[in-house]
Amino acid sequence: MALSRAERCLALLLRLLSRACLALLALLPPPRAGPAHAAPRAVPPPRHALLLLPARRLAELLRARQVACIEVVEAYVERIKEVNPLINAVVKDRFEEALQEARQVDKLLSEGPADDCLEEKFPLLGVPITVKEAFSLYGMPNTSGLVNRRNVIATSDATVVSRLKQAGAIPLGVTNCSELCMWYESSNRVYGRTNNPYDLQRIVGGSSGGEGCVLAAACSVVGVGSDIGGSIRMPAFFNGVFGHKPTTGVVPNDGQFPDAYGVRTSYLCTGPMCRYAEDLEPVLRVMAGPGVSKLKLNEKVSLEQIKFHCMDHDGGSIFVSPVDKEILQAQKKEAQRFTDLLGDHGKPVWPLWELMKWLVGLSSHTLPAIALGLTEKLVNLNLSGKAKLVSMGKSLQEEMEALLGPDGVLLYPSHPTIAPKHHSPMCMPFNFAYTAIFNVLGLPVTQCPLGLGSEGLPLGIQLVAASYNDHLTLAVARYLEKAFGGWVLPGEG
Repeated sequence: MALSRAERCLALLLRLLSRACLALLALLPPPRAGPAHAAPRAVPPPRHALLLLPARRLAELLRARQVACIEVVEAYVERIKEVNPLINAVVKDRFEEALQEARQVDKLLSEGPADDCLEEKFPLLGVPITVKEAFSLYGMPNTSGLVNRRNVIATSDATVVSRLKQAGAIPLGVTNCSELCMWYESSNRVYGRTNNPYDLQRIVGGSSGGEGCVLAAACSVVGVGSDIGGSIRMPAFFNGVFGHKPTTGVVPNDGQFPDAYGVRTSYLCTGPMCRYAEDLEPVLRVMAGPGVSKLKLNEKVSLEQIKFHCMDHDGGSIFVSPVDKEILQAQKKEAQRFTDLLGDHGKPVWPLWELMKWLVGLSSHTLPAIALGLTEKLVNLNLSGKAKLVSMGKSLQEEMEALLGPDGVLLYPSHPTIAPKHHSPMCMPFNFAYTAIFNVLGLPVTQCPLGLGSEGLPLGIQLVAASYNDHLTLAVARYLEKAFGGWVLPGEG
């Protein structure tokens, strides 16, 4: 539908304001502890062959005694030490504990039961993982980038973390996120800013940005992320890895800070982030535990029987960036292939007051968190408007479930732009709508990388299915990994 003259003028004004905003934000100093990144543009590619193996293959080699777990963990520790000064993704490590756990794995393997028994009991035995700092990992900080929690140390494990450890995985440390997981740039006043491994001047996304970053930089095999508006999928897209938002209510969300409450509990999802598509399913099985019975992961998928639907964009909006041509071209290539076949501890935070403090450099919060807090206040004032939005969401969910049915997959952009430069998200704050809509609908979504664009930055696509049809998107992701190459090493070329 054509825009009116007034709408075109408003759109032009917003674009001009966006550019002015970006110019001003670029003048701001980076948050505390951000690394100097004037020298290299990207992280160097990994040199050790063990850093290039999927979790499944790594576990097989370990069970067969073809490689020692201590050697694997040492390789990842050295890799993190090599590149973390550039990317600032791992905000607290547990290297000594991880090395000790690796020695225990090697001892178990030298004395333990047969291969088949180990695989059933410990499917991720010896696999190095990282965990978003918003999740509780025993002995590690659990601040979610909030200054008021900078001394909080987890005394237990979140359920998904506990399940992964019981499956044999070895956590290497916790990774950066946006303040209170409220923004799609991973930057806060506790740990500073995380940089994209393909271009250090670019964002890693959020709020699970540290996880997407360490995976892309070959510093971890599997990541633990959470997603309430795209917080798994945007970082996976910007960093060129795989991320899966499961059907709502399957994987437990407990053990995170901040806790979801009210309507947010129906939006928040915990899920896996991986460099290789084949690892998504086994990690999802472990994370879901007994809840995995609700999914259909044992069903064989025939790609020829899947009905594919494709949308190039969300219809257009003056508040959201147009989809980049390269993203659309990658999506069309993909479609063609298928055709051929903020507060804590009871202390209230007043966003307007924090904004005034921020303007004079006295606030302990980041500007995005303050702005989103103000938005929440304004939205809560209009209860009738909220009720109408909820009703619209339910109606759309019913339509999407009917459209996709038992054998449908929707191809949809992961984000309208490739990884933007630091501070840029403030200028187009609603670009996360491309991912957030599926949190509202509760549908399973897999973000799948589609190689690199002309600027050497990752491209990707969202694969969406009806509720509890996660097996469809995971199967399509495995196919696309073979067709498009999946994760690409940073720093090459």
